[in-house]
Amino acid sequence: MKKTFLVILLCLFIVILKAQTVTQLQVIYGKKTYSIPVYSREGTIYFDVKTLADDLSVNSSYDVKTEKLKLSFTDYVLYITAKDPFLVLQKKDGGEQNVIQLPTSTYLIKGQIYIPLKYSFETLVKASGLDMSFQPPDKLVIKKSKPASEAVPAVKPEPPKASTFDITGISLDEKSNGVLARVNSKKRIYSYNSSFKDGVLTVVFRNAHADTSKINSNDVTGGLIKWIKAKNVKSDTEVRIGVGKEYTNSEVLNIDKSNDLLIALYNKVFESHTAKKKGKEKWDFNVIVIDAGHGGKDSGTLGVDGVKEKDVNLAVALKLGSYIQEEMKDVKVVYTRKTDKFIELYRRGQIANEAGGKLFISIHCNATPEKPSNANGLEVYLLRPGRTKEAISIASRENSVIKYEDNPARYQKLTDENFILVSMAQSSYMRYSEKFADFVNKEVEKDRSIEPRGVKQAGFYVLVGASMPSVLIETGFLSNRKDENYLSSSKGQSQIAESIFGAIKKFRDLYEQNIETN
Repeated sequence: MKKTFLVILLCLFIVILKAQTVTQLQVIYGKKTYSIPVYSREGTIYFDVKTLADDLSVNSSYDVKTEKLKLSFTDYVLYITAKDPFLVLQKKDGGEQNVIQLPTSTYLIKGQIYIPLKYSFETLVKASGLDMSFQPPDKLVIKKSKPASEAVPAVKPEPPKASTFDITGISLDEKSNGVLARVNSKKRIYSYNSSFKDGVLTVVFRNAHADTSKINSNDVTGGLIKWIKAKNVKSDTEVRIGVGKEYTNSEVLNIDKSNDLLIALYNKVFESHTAKKKGKEKWDFNVIVIDAGHGGKDSGTLGVDGVKEKDVNLAVALKLGSYIQEEMKDVKVVYTRKTDKFIELYRRGQIANEAGGKLFISIHCNATPEKPSNANGLEVYLLRPGRTKEAISIASRENSVIKYEDNPARYQKLTDENFILVSMAQSSYMRYSEKFADFVNKEVEKDRSIEPRGVKQAGFYVLVGASMPSVLIETGFLSNRKDENYLSSSKGQSQIAESIFGAIKKFRDLYEQNIETN
């Protein structure tokens, strides 16, 4: 799968070097041959990366609203956005993220993203970690793969038997802000991809055979999901889900300790009947809630030289609030705490909701178990199940605050499945949370006073209760002396607050444009 992907890329690269015009690339992989469409403009070759990923069973998902494509390799995830000159390469262990600026933007042609190979070749090679050979001018063959110890074991297709099905059905759990579809499977399905077009979400499960009689339905809920159709295509199962106009985005997730998968389908934000009745003023961007993490008897993490996280968090929060009050006179700033006071996690979300917040920002500091350490930089987190050991560890540390509370039993354990269920009420705001998180990361990249580590995801209790776009920002590592000195300084705190405020200004413009449109 991944071998073929990189083989194609090398051949494309050679084609560019030889200045030959190519309309399709022939990919030779074992006994199979694929043809991948390309687009030539001013001597630069662009290729259809989504079609390539689908043909070669590379895990991918495409969000038609944001026009963003996600490709999952063994060690890396690559994000590609249409009509955008940036590629984002994220290491799966959470330790490394690179933003690569291309000298030309990607193209969106008939709903497919075409990327310029000449400038993205090195990034794609790094993403796959593969070596390959070519047969000029337009044929690609696999030369060498990763050592067996590093490669992900291949999932061999199992020939379907008439009486045996891998996928036995789909059950639906309708929420106020979306639908959670559970795909019942007898075996672990490692490879799948999804796409959305013309009101239909299509999910292809690789090397899985479904009992389609238990899935097909013309009238499912009458709500977000209108119908479900499934068919077996060779060794794969294709599930097509017809959705209503209120659909906004979706994601497919494996479940820990289960063969089942979850498809989360989200509703549009700002489109509820309540919102329409109360009018546009309900959604005016007039309240920002700033949460300084920890406080009082909970000091948070401690720096190498004894700096307390709770003090840094409060200082950054107050500086950020002052910038908002100075430049956004019509926006009210609400703090979950303005002093060295302990506030329970669940109460922080309540404060935000009671204030009618339109944006919730929780400010924290990071740390590694070992001190001092080389880990450094600022990270922005979204409310989703953690996908790396590092993210899960950080969430566990931040969530451990409940040991100071009077009733820790009120919190449910954040297993993947349970976490998605309890966070569905907030999920309708996820697209806006993602946008704000991206704005913060780009502002930090622009300033470069502290290393940007990208946008990540983890299960933080403090974000679960806030019914609005929300993020948690780990401003730096107190276990790193350089970061600690920066975070404990007035200059460093001000620069971080300025970067976050810059993101708020961009987010407000986006927010108000969407309100006006809706």
